[in-house]
Amino acid sequence: MNKLQPVKGPITLSEAEREELRQEVRALCNSFGNEYWRRLDPGREYPHEFVNALTEAGYLSVLIPEEYGGKGYGLTEATIILEEIHRSGGHAAACHAQMYTMGSLLRHGSEEQKQKYLPGIASGDIRLQAFSITEPDAGSNTTAISTFAEKTEGVYVVNGHKNWTSRIQQSDLLLLLARTTPFEEVEKKSQGITLFLVDLREIRKNQPDSLVVEPVRTMFNYATNKIWYKDMEIPEDSVIGEEGKGFKYVLDGMNAERILLAAETIGDGYFFIDRAVEYASTREVFNRKIGQNQGVQFPIAQAYTKVKAADLLRYEAAKKFDTGENCGEEANTAKLLSSEASWEAGNVCINTYGGNGFVDQYDIERKFRETRMYQVAPVNNNLILSYIGEHVLKMPRSY
Repeated sequence: MNKLQPVKGPITLSEAEREELRQEVRALCNSFGNEYWRRLDPGREYPHEFVNALTEAGYLSVLIPEEYGGKGYGLTEATIILEEIHRSGGHAAACHAQMYTMGSLLRHGSEEQKQKYLPGIASGDIRLQAFSITEPDAGSNTTAISTFAEKTEGVYVVNGHKNWTSRIQQSDLLLLLARTTPFEEVEKKSQGITLFLVDLREIRKNQPDSLVVEPVRTMFNYATNKIWYKDMEIPEDSVIGEEGKGFKYVLDGMNAERILLAAETIGDGYFFIDRAVEYASTREVFNRKIGQNQGVQFPIAQAYTKVKAADLLRYEAAKKFDTGENCGEEANTAKLLSSEASWEAGNVCINTYGGNGFVDQYDIERKFRETRMYQVAPVNNNLILSYIGEHVLKMPRSY
C-alpha cells in the first residue's frame, strides 16, 4: 500500500478519551451559545473571545507535536473538536486554518523555522491563520497564479494580487504561494512555485505600504480579504522547504484540510438534525406533534442517515491520514458527501420550522448560510468528482 511519511506518529486517544474530549469541547462551546454567534453575525465581527478560549484550552494546537508545545494528537481528534464547534451552533472559520496551515511548516519547514514559530503558535502567542493562494484570474487552477517573488540580494520582492486571503488581519504569520520562476520557463506547470512563511508583524512595522488589505463582505461571517503585494520584501529564510516546490507542499496538506472541513459540515448536519427533531417533537399543529406526521418525520430520518454515513467516512479518512496511508479517495469523498448531507439537513430543518426557520432568533438561517460554503470551498465538489473520475475510477482527465 502506498505510504506517506508522517512527521511522527500522533497520539491516539482511546474511545473513552475521545468522548471526554468531545464533552469538554461541547462545554466550552455551550458557554458561548448561539446568542454569541447571532450577535456577531450582522456586523460580521470576528469572534475574538471564542478563539482566545479555544487557544487557551489548547484546542488549536492539538496537531502540533509535544516537542513543540502542542498536544500531539492525530487528525481524528482534531475533527472531533471542529465537529463539536459546529454542532453547538458555532462556526470554526475563524480558527480552523491554524490546524491545517501549520502542517506545511511542520512537514516541510526547516528545524530552525519550526523551533522559531511552532512553540509560539502552540501557546497562542503567535497566530498562523492566513493562507494566501487563490487569485482572481486563476481560481482553482493554482498553477496559473501570477503573483511573483523575485529573488534579489538577500530578499525576495513580492508583487501580485490575491483574493480569498482569510484572517490576515487577525494573524501574525502568513503562508504565501508565489511564482519564483515564470510559467513559460518551467517544464511542468506545477514547477517554479514557492511557499513562503511571512512574518506580518515585520511587514506591518517596517513596510506597511507594501501590503494592501481590502475586507470582503460575504453572505455569512467569514473574515476574508483581497490582498495586493506591492514590492513587499521578505528574507530568504522565509522559504518553506525548497524553492520551486511549493505547489507540492500545498497539495500535501489538502487531504487534512478536506477531512477537517468535512467534520465541520458533519457538525452542521447534526446541528440541523438536533434542531429539527426537537422542534418536531414539541411543536403542535392541529392538536398533534408535527413529528408524528410522516411527511415531517421521514425527511428528518433520511437526512440523518446521510449525515451518519458521511460521519463514518470522515473517521475512515482521518484514520488513514493518521497512519500515513494514502487517503485521497476517502478525504475527497468525505468532503463531498458531508457537504451535500449538511445542505440536505439544513433544507429539512427549515421545512420543519416553516416560517420560523427564516427568523434569526432560531439560528437556522444563519447556519444555513454558513453550511452552503462547503460545496464550493475549500474545493468545488465538481473538482472532487473529477478527481474521483480520473484517479479512482481511472477514466480520462475531464479538464
